[in-house]
Amino acid sequence: MALQLVQVNFKARDDAALGRFWAEALGWGVSSEGPGVTNVEPVGFDWPDPTAVCIDVVTVPDPETVRYRAHLELATTSEAHHAELVAHLKGLGATPADVGRGDVPWTVLADPEGNVFRVLEPRPIYQDTGPIAAVVVDCADPRAMVRFWGEAIDWTVHEVTDDHARLRSAKGVGPYLEFRRTSGEDTVWHRVHLDVLPYPGDDQATEVARLRALGATPADVGQGDVPWKVLADPEGNEFCVLGRG
Repeated sequence: MALQLVQVNFKARDDAALGRFWAEALGWGVSSEGPGVTNVEPVGFDWPDPTAVCIDVVTVPDPETVRYRAHLELATTSEAHHAELVAHLKGLGATPADVGRGDVPWTVLADPEGNVFRVLEPRPIYQDTGPIAAVVVDCADPRAMVRFWGEAIDWTVHEVTDDHARLRSAKGVGPYLEFRRTSGEDTVWHRVHLDVLPYPGDDQATEVARLRALGATPADVGQGDVPWKVLADPEGNEFCVLGRG
């Protein structure tokens, strides 16, 4: 048994406006499953599919109080593409962000609601990922995190060091999921968390029990009576196990 990483979830003041920003940023389309939720995914995409990790934008009363440690990093194919993408994103409403990293080859921006993300310089490893190069989670112990997530989802571990761990779909497509060591003082808080989904025929309750045996714990974020289950990984990062149907 294993789960699929299917999307990242953004908490927002205005899901429709933020969803439009990310759709135009990535060249994707938008749809909605109901009031207060905007779905961003590639045009013609048959969800779920490992070729893309999609975005769900959800309106919440106080998004500023949400504190997660995941963010997006965007891929570029050349220096010219990097410059063009940064200019395009600024035209959509993104603003430069200073996270104290000094002189680096990538560009750090914030979307119109202040969510910080990176536009990476061209890197060969990300040339075939699509517009999202990686979903990155800051953590204290990448080795421990990849042990948990490597069992939790059906992705292959590509690299593990004391400072960095990287996974990708076993099919070799789509973005990477990466864990990077930071100290508590270096953590930049975001409003993005991971959503995972059981495979057809697998049971949500069974998967939740399996995750708890791996070290996940139940989390209460005020979700109430909903069809998904909220858990926290061994470092306290909350994520959702979606239901089918």
